[in-house]
Amino acid sequence: MLDIRPLDIREVVEIRPRKFGDDRGFFSETFNRDRFAAAGIEVDWFQDNQSYSAQPATLRGLHFQLPPFAQTKLVRVLRGRILDVAVDIRQGSPTHLKWVAAELSAEAFNQLLIPTGFAHGFLTLEPDTEVLYKTSAPYSPDHDRSIRWDDPDISVDWRLSGALPLLSFKDASAPLLRDMEIAFTFDR
Repeated sequence: MLDIRPLDIREVVEIRPRKFGDDRGFFSETFNRDRFAAAGIEVDWFQDNQSYSAQPATLRGLHFQLPPFAQTKLVRVLRGRILDVAVDIRQGSPTHLKWVAAELSAEAFNQLLIPTGFAHGFLTLEPDTEVLYKTSAPYSPDHDRSIRWDDPDISVDWRLSGALPLLSFKDASAPLLRDMEIAFTFDR
């Protein structure tokens, strides 16, 4: 049984797997192909990625890959807490350039499903945060793209209260979305 809650952009969903605990700890099935398919989520996962961020306010994103290596992602936090963000970059979508966010944490034990056609990024809210995510396609440097984290056409509220995040060189030098060619269109 999966607890699935669509966010304000219905294609992005928060998933809460069941946890079974006792005095030893807990067990959870965080992904089961058949259970996900029964809930309408059919993705052929290709790889798992894990990141560690030592400092709070570490921002990773906004990232996406172009077809044929576009990725659906299933994101969860193993330790710590993040603000996870998905931005709709599908041309012709009624929610084009809109974004949604969910706070994911090891304690809440929630996950976020981000489909292709969305840019993805997250901000760590605690030190020593570890994130694990599945992707539906392999990493392809030739298809990898980044959008500037503070793109004014998107205006993500990263909850930074004027502070600057810790960024990689790639993310700090990412272009604005308006200066890029995007290959995603909305399928009605």
